[in-house]
Amino acid sequence: MKDTFQSRSTLTVGGKQYSIARIPALAKRFPGIARLPFSIRILLENLLRTEDGETVTAADIESVATWNPKAKPSKEIQFTPARVLLQDFTGVPAVVDLAAMRDAMRRMGGDPKKINPLQPAELVIDHSVQVDHFGDAHAFGRNAEIEFDRNRERYAFLRWGATAFRNFKVVPPDTGIVHQVNLEYLARVVMESTSGELWAYPDTVVGTDSHTTMINGLGVLGWGVGGIEAEASMLGQPVSMLIPEVVGVRLSGRIPEGATATDLVLRVTEMLRKHGVVGKFVEFTGPGLAELPLADRATIANMAPEYGATCGIFPVDASTLEYLRLSGRSPERVALVSAYMKEQGMFHTSASPEAEYSELLTLDLATIEPSLAGPKRPQDRVRLSDMKRGFEEALESLGGKKPPKPAVSPQSVGRLESEGGAATAVELAQHEPYALVNIDGEECALEHGSVVIAAITSCTNTSNPSVMVAAGLLAQRAVEKGLTRKPWVKTSLAPGSKVVTEYLKHAGLDKALDALGFNLVGYGCTTCIGNSGPLPKNVSVAIDECGLVAAAVLSGNRNFEGRVHAQVRANYLASPPLVVAFALAGHVDIDLTTEPLGTGKDGKPVYLKDVWPSAKEVGDVMAKHVRSEMFESSYAGVFAGDERWRGMQVPQGDTYAWDEKSTYVKHPPYFVDMPAQPGQVSDLSGARVLCYFGDSITTDHISPAGSIKPQSPAGRYLQELGVTPADFNSYGARRGNHEVMVRGTFANTRIKNKLVPGVEGGETVHVPDGERMSIYDAAMKYAQKGTPLVVIAGKEYGTGSSRDWAAKGPFLLGVRAVIAESFERIHRSNLVGMGILPLQFVGGQSGETLGLTGHETIAIDGITKAIEGGFEPGTRLSIRARSDDGKEKKFEALLRIDTPNEVQYYRHGGILQFVLRRLVRA
Repeated sequence: MKDTFQSRSTLTVGGKQYSIARIPALAKRFPGIARLPFSIRILLENLLRTEDGETVTAADIESVATWNPKAKPSKEIQFTPARVLLQDFTGVPAVVDLAAMRDAMRRMGGDPKKINPLQPAELVIDHSVQVDHFGDAHAFGRNAEIEFDRNRERYAFLRWGATAFRNFKVVPPDTGIVHQVNLEYLARVVMESTSGELWAYPDTVVGTDSHTTMINGLGVLGWGVGGIEAEASMLGQPVSMLIPEVVGVRLSGRIPEGATATDLVLRVTEMLRKHGVVGKFVEFTGPGLAELPLADRATIANMAPEYGATCGIFPVDASTLEYLRLSGRSPERVALVSAYMKEQGMFHTSASPEAEYSELLTLDLATIEPSLAGPKRPQDRVRLSDMKRGFEEALESLGGKKPPKPAVSPQSVGRLESEGGAATAVELAQHEPYALVNIDGEECALEHGSVVIAAITSCTNTSNPSVMVAAGLLAQRAVEKGLTRKPWVKTSLAPGSKVVTEYLKHAGLDKALDALGFNLVGYGCTTCIGNSGPLPKNVSVAIDECGLVAAAVLSGNRNFEGRVHAQVRANYLASPPLVVAFALAGHVDIDLTTEPLGTGKDGKPVYLKDVWPSAKEVGDVMAKHVRSEMFESSYAGVFAGDERWRGMQVPQGDTYAWDEKSTYVKHPPYFVDMPAQPGQVSDLSGARVLCYFGDSITTDHISPAGSIKPQSPAGRYLQELGVTPADFNSYGARRGNHEVMVRGTFANTRIKNKLVPGVEGGETVHVPDGERMSIYDAAMKYAQKGTPLVVIAGKEYGTGSSRDWAAKGPFLLGVRAVIAESFERIHRSNLVGMGILPLQFVGGQSGETLGLTGHETIAIDGITKAIEGGFEPGTRLSIRARSDDGKEKKFEALLRIDTPNEVQYYRHGGILQFVLRRLVRA
């Protein structure tokens, strides 16, 4: 620490003396720091503590201390997170890359042990459990057993990583969801250094899941990054960022009776996405903070990626300390957090001065009302009372038609027997698609809008006792009145930690949930990540044969096309109690504010208002049954795992013994034959368009996490290796095998490529000969001729999860540039981190307005000058698109390499190559 501003001081708490970088020491020189946003103060402390005169300079610190809320981001700083958080879908390829870097380090004459996390890195296995079994008391055990059998190779590899790398820990499967485990156990709020001098400093984190922002609810600054950025952070590389704009959201009032924290976050998501906060920090303030318990704050913070912000942070206050005590943190930890934040002037009270913000929005909590979001995007909020009309209006865009209902005629509908035989559905012009399905001896009618999945899942809401207790109380009343779930609904309960099942059981609410089919299926992301498992066979056949637009209702944070289930086109996010309600109703084209859920045992209709619990009832149950000792017991042996985990045979050694026969973990190609110095960057010529997309292409479209189709390139590859379709597992589970993932790139069943209009799925045209084929096959055919590839896209390219494979896959396909109208923050940086140029149309132009067909030959000029000639933000490159008849269109695009560090990453072919070369020289 260089300490230009003489901020170094000491703090004594509980008999321990800590060194701190004291922010108030700057007050005389920079009087404006008293009104800096909470998040900017965290950045200021980070720079004060890490000042070295090179990576972090006095000028950097002054830029943050004098932060101008009205300035557009232009000043780059180097932020050093305190720790790194991973989950297994994105964590496995990160550890694979680190293992490959150790091999490369040894080959290049360096010490493999230099490839090692320099600060705490924790991985939670939570994305691998699938809902194969549901609706009975044995579902959890069966799913856990199947999960372990499917993923044994991956888990052995992670066990090796936990022994080979320092500062790396793994939370075993069947424990919880990464963000909820982080909130309830891993987060420190204030860190204590464990090597050398004892320091105290704010807990900050980057994670390989975009919903890392959930921890912002606890006052911890953190956000999602790509796996490649996380690996660099683990290896000591700071995160290069521009000093951000901070949008304040002033909360007032309190949530009214009948509404939930889920309804609040859906309103916030709608409001902020509409306002536009991409790439900005969002910070919550105002008198309404006192009305929001910490679990509600975490729910709002969790969905920062959905409203587009880098983070959605709340300050540390009395509610933070209360939650730390509730969740079983030690009295010493609580005392340190309290003392440190107060010493730094960062502890929020009603008397705290309100910070200055780049923009200040307002939200009255009293205006929140029961809502869902869908059917394809989390920002598309639908009032509960508007669901019927909303679904009908969206139906055509989902691929369905909705003429008036006729009288039910068995001669004009599909009839599917319980044996699961082929459907004989007939769709007559005057009839709506419709199927009669025999389920457990009962003939059930399936149609557009039938709810086939109702899942209480995801860290977003299962971390919040208020909505989980509300779901249990609603279920209890529904059972008392004689209601049951509809037979065609696949129900599941997948909480984010064992604490949830503890308090539900303690309150006796588990029995009612079980009675309605919401039995525990696993502790993991399940439906929200696409691990919803297969639908019952008759239901599946009915959907396909009759062309039904089936629906899912889940308490998750993502509902993008093809994510929840390949056969389910309408997906709605909802609070846990509404998930239960729609399982009872059985369809989404219903107004639950006026229409009944069903008929009770007394023969009378039962309405939602008849079973909805009051806020007081929910609060009373929470006060009595959510206890600190539940957190303490659930996390007592969090890293130990069960007998299967502890009994695994684990490879030994500093470098990994790669198994050539493995179909899960393979040595990646990124560092093979990598020279000691990077080569000359060149312009791009003779490129072809591999894909031409419209707006809102998500990372789920680019790199799906769900099921692998037998006829897909990835499916054919696995079958050639002797893997049967029953053992395919998911794309997400096979991210440690680049051969699977490159074949799965752009393989989402709902992706639409303008080169093959009217077609859904991962297909394109090999332009020179006009042959239609899979995107992977076309890329390999281009590769044989050495043809570089580009992707053209519309707005919001790369929204969604922070998937490094959404950049790695295109790179391995041969994509060298993506030209889009706009990019989501994480994906843009991931592209740079893999050596792919992100280019943005300017002046309102797009592929459409320029008249591009995707059949042109593309040349991009000015790359060499921009990269080798010195960094200048806002650089534009010249693009020439030549059609087969020789006509040429010229236009400019903005080079979205945003910082000097990113220039270096691109020069080296990627961020990991840059870091590896530095470590070899060190």
